[in-house]
Amino acid sequence: MRTEVQTFVAGGPLPDWDVSEEEIDRRVQQLEAISRPVTAQEARALVACFGPDDCYGVAWSLLHLIESGPNPVLTTKPAPDANEWHDRLWRRAVNGGLVPGVLTD
Repeated sequence: MRTEVQTFVAGGPLPDWDVSEEEIDRRVQQLEAISRPVTAQEARALVACFGPDDCYGVAWSLLHLIESGPNPVLTTKPAPDANEWHDRLWRRAVNGGLVPGVLTD
C-alpha cells in the first residue's frame, strides 16, 4: 500500500461538520495526495475512512477515489445500521451491474 494511502487511513474516519477548517483542509490535502487509480487493497482500506456525514463534500471525493480502483469493493449488502457511505458504494455497484442485488426503498 502506498505511503499516501497509509497516511490517510492512519488519520481514521473523516470528521463530522463540527471539526475545524484546518482539520478539513489537512484531510483534503491527504486525500488529494493519493493518485488514481487505487489498488484493490487500498480501496478496501479507504472504505474504513468514511465518517458520520459528508464532511463538507470530502466524503464524495473519497467515494470517487475508492471507485477508481478495481470494483466492486463491497460485494454484499451492508447491514441496516451500516455507514450510509458503505450503503451508497454498494448501491452504486448494483446500479452499475457490478454485483447482483435488489434495491429497495
